[in-house]
Amino acid sequence: RLQKLKEMFISKFGSAPKFYARAPGRVNLIGEHIDYCGYAVLPMAIEQDILIAVEPAQTQVVQLANTNSSYLDFSTSVNNIQINKTKPQWHNYFLCGLKGIQEHFGLNNPTGMNCLLDGTIPPSSGLSSSSALVCCAGLVTLRANGKTLSKVELAEICTKSERYIGTEGGGMDQSISFLAEEGTAKLIEFSPLRATDVRLPSGATFVIANSCVEMNKAATSHYNIRVMECRLATKILSKSKGLEWRKMLRLHDVQTKLGVSLEEMLTIVEEVLHPEPYSAEEICKCLGISLEELHSQILSQNMQDVSTFKLYQRAKHVYSEAARVLEFQKICSEAPANALQLLGELMKQSHISCREMYECSCPELDRLVDICLQSGAIGSRLTGAGWGGCTVSMVPTDKLNTFLKNVKKAYYQTDGQRLAVENNRLFATKPGRGALVFVEA
Repeated sequence: RLQKLKEMFISKFGSAPKFYARAPGRVNLIGEHIDYCGYAVLPMAIEQDILIAVEPAQTQVVQLANTNSSYLDFSTSVNNIQINKTKPQWHNYFLCGLKGIQEHFGLNNPTGMNCLLDGTIPPSSGLSSSSALVCCAGLVTLRANGKTLSKVELAEICTKSERYIGTEGGGMDQSISFLAEEGTAKLIEFSPLRATDVRLPSGATFVIANSCVEMNKAATSHYNIRVMECRLATKILSKSKGLEWRKMLRLHDVQTKLGVSLEEMLTIVEEVLHPEPYSAEEICKCLGISLEELHSQILSQNMQDVSTFKLYQRAKHVYSEAARVLEFQKICSEAPANALQLLGELMKQSHISCREMYECSCPELDRLVDICLQSGAIGSRLTGAGWGGCTVSMVPTDKLNTFLKNVKKAYYQTDGQRLAVENNRLFATKPGRGALVFVEA
């Protein structure tokens, strides 16, 4: 693959690349939609990645090309980075990483670059292809400009810079992309960012299955609405408990300030919030503010037209999912005889919560999860933002071949379109290593 990339680079730019950077995609084993609420998640890097061949240039121009001809070439001056939020195209994710590094160092005269990108992560599949591209671009810019940062600093800069494209992400994708190590999943905690090894039990393999429903986080509002609903739930829970609600942004902050357990937070949700959707007017009444203040101070720009918010359901999902992550880690470290059954149960509960409480599944994902469970998976759930993308299933290693055959037959061979996406639609994966820069030996 490297040789092919090098040859394409030479034919495109007329000289050989000086270095390469790679950043992996990831699969989140458990802990969906809770990183931006401040809670720990449990992902692992996958072998699929973004690989970029790079040659620093004498000009102040960045030229981007892609080995996939459906992604058009792009070039721009490094001194005038414009990121278009309305149509998130592939090069905008590269520009996010570039801009993040430039701004961090205050680079006045950044180095121009010729870059050729090759990606093996299926796009819009919930395996973090866009964040891997942002991370890889950050790494490329860092190296081309002769700067250094720790992996943690890089992850934090890339998390912030992906927001240039309008996605209010929480930092899981960028953190695992940089902090991953081969052979182990990671418990990733935030504020401060840290990663702890989680040894997955032997006897099981994780399998990713693509529902073939594409979901682009930056192009749809589902994702950002959920972020906002969690923020509103935070404020109403805080106010009901006499906390300084204006300063509270994340559901984790409420738990920390009250000094209670996740189980107790679930009880508080039951007491304070009602299952019926809240109107903007009711939220204002609860907080004692005007509609004008809600719109100008709390709701983000792209949320101004949303009229109802489900606060009870979202908070319930977040606190219960945060507890499942800690339970998952505990089972992995204690390794009881029935560890696989226990982990499988947590994965199933996580999917039900994503489907019922967070409403981030879709009919195809639900059907795929059912097929995976019927085909022998011990646990299965959607992974990534949802509304399309992939499922992750835990399958006994000795049943892997039968499992793959059954899922292919039941989900992919019944549909011509799915059958056509032969590439990367169903594969076993093991924890891969994190992002790195290398030169040819």
